[in-house]
Amino acid sequence: MYVAVVGPGQDARERDCDQAREVGRLLAERGIRVVTGGLTGVMAAAAEGCSQAGGISIGLLPGTDREAASPRLTLALPTGLGELRNGLLVRSSDGVIAVGGSWGTLSEVAVAHRLGVPVVTLHGWSVWDAAGVSLPMIIASSPFVAVERVVELIEAQR
Repeated sequence: MYVAVVGPGQDARERDCDQAREVGRLLAERGIRVVTGGLTGVMAAAAEGCSQAGGISIGLLPGTDREAASPRLTLALPTGLGELRNGLLVRSSDGVIAVGGSWGTLSEVAVAHRLGVPVVTLHGWSVWDAAGVSLPMIIASSPFVAVERVVELIEAQR
């Protein structure tokens, strides 16, 4: 199982990084591979938590410089795609946990919804369609709940 952990990079709040670190750890403890955008903030924190638990984390970098990657990643893959790598990140994952919110995070959440990839959020975006109907996004109260719910949703799709 592969789960993307997405969220703000440079502008990530400390609370979001703490929660992403815990999400990364919890996923790794279940043997789930963590996929991130490979950079700073929430992405780096998720890779750190995963690493601390002995898990595997994969960073899909927007640029071509592997040196820009978070040092705690198991694998850093430069895509050269810029923000377009957000679609690749979602396509390569069975589920998404969004921690906090940024424009990049919103694009990942939107792509996931479009593709039918389960999304769970922690202090992140809520999205409504043109008719004012909230999109079916699970809002979790803690990293533990986020991991439990995304695993349940992925297993329900299999």
